[in-house]
Amino acid sequence: MTTTDRDETRSRDGLASQAVITAEIERIREEDARSVVPRTQPRIDFAPYRSSILRHPTKDLHQADPETIELASPVFGHQDVKPLEADLTIQQNGEPIGERIRISGRVLDGDGRPVRRQLVEIWQANAAGRYVHKRDQHPAPIDPNFTGAGRALTDDEGTYSFLTIKPGPYPWRNHRNAWRPAHVHFSIFGTEFTQRMITQMYFPGDPLFPLDPIYQSITDQHARDRLVAQYDHDSSEHEWLLGYRWDIVLTGSHATWTERDGGTDHV
Repeated sequence: MTTTDRDETRSRDGLASQAVITAEIERIREEDARSVVPRTQPRIDFAPYRSSILRHPTKDLHQADPETIELASPVFGHQDVKPLEADLTIQQNGEPIGERIRISGRVLDGDGRPVRRQLVEIWQANAAGRYVHKRDQHPAPIDPNFTGAGRALTDDEGTYSFLTIKPGPYPWRNHRNAWRPAHVHFSIFGTEFTQRMITQMYFPGDPLFPLDPIYQSITDQHARDRLVAQYDHDSSEHEWLLGYRWDIVLTGSHATWTERDGGTDHV
């Protein structure tokens, strides 16, 4: 295919190339680098992330009665969250396919104190980069033995742990030949279901980091680094799994980046 052919293809499907997206990312990063205060949270209207305009409020906020909201919210007790729900490799009739991993860490406040008895939920793609979701229709296999969802409660030290399969990268429709780095979605609940934090955890050394507009929507490098788990040899198991450690900080200057809503990446 010639350059002209590629340009015509972009014109027909209306999608920008990766080169265009990368140039936009670099321009915004240079703008933010001149700011006195580092931008540790993503722009809510980050242009390279094409659907970001659909993911943030465009009208004035209105006060809501939290007690009214709670009447229609889910309710759970500690006894309802079973320890086995944190093992995503045993939820079906057989073992899922892929690299077995353990993700563990602590949920902390801005002063480094443990946040106890917090509900931590995760969801992710399988090893082939496919979600068990009707909107995910890209041609990768669904693993019948992997749902990609789990939950746990933090203990007295604020610690959580999940046994799962390392997710694969997957294509999405933000631009031509767009691929998301491998990641796991995390959700943390506070004392009410109206207090919910959603974020994403990534894996070290992913070559897709510079190309991904969601990851790059945080223009401060130190803040981006806090989204990347670290390999943890002490939590790895001989001939069984690899361990990764990722702490979540809820407040303060080292707070973990959070999404504005719980939507998926697919557009």
